[in-house]
Amino acid sequence: MTTPHRPFKDAIYEQFARIGKAVSAPKRLELLELLSQGPRTVESLAGQASLSVANASQHLQVLRAARLVDAEKRGLYVEYRLADDDVWRFFLSLRGLAEARLAEVEHVTREYFTRRGAMEPVEGPELLRRVRAGDVTVIDVRPVEEYRAGHIPGAISIPVSELKARLDELPKGREVVAYCRGPYCVMAVEAVELLRKRGFDARRMEQGVIDWRARGWRVESGAARS
Repeated sequence: MTTPHRPFKDAIYEQFARIGKAVSAPKRLELLELLSQGPRTVESLAGQASLSVANASQHLQVLRAARLVDAEKRGLYVEYRLADDDVWRFFLSLRGLAEARLAEVEHVTREYFTRRGAMEPVEGPELLRRVRAGDVTVIDVRPVEEYRAGHIPGAISIPVSELKARLDELPKGREVVAYCRGPYCVMAVEAVELLRKRGFDARRMEQGVIDWRARGWRVESGAARS
């Protein structure tokens, strides 16, 4: 039954649907997670998400049309960033809803991490307490530009691609905790595998920077600490 209010209802839900349409592609969700780590150029995002520059640009334009990201011309490059903090909060909420409602999320995750031997508990309250207290050596294994944009206080920047060459910077008698972008980021898994092979007591922390921020905990930014 049509009512006088129907045009308004249709119009408002059409606007809400713009957000749903914008995040309906898996690659666009991945791009949002990458941008949650800090601003990036189209070329950088394309490389991280295994996309061509043209495809990455198309996905970013869809996100921009939904006002989820902003873009700024910097010389020869276009740099994208999240529109504001509400966007990474939305991403975390969407991720949490999928984890709660879709058993496939746990199945895919367990299958991958079990195969890598990395399913042990990684984020109990005691580990987080020790990280916050500085009782362990924390390494941020993301690319350095992400570290500069925001990192856990006291963390040392050692991108996973540099870890093998920089092992002598880490004390062997102290537990090492590696983190990257969050629970589904595999760079920390690779880092822990390497560290354990070299005799380090190493663990992976599921918390990424946006998870840290979501708890209201302080995040630092600026030059890499080594």
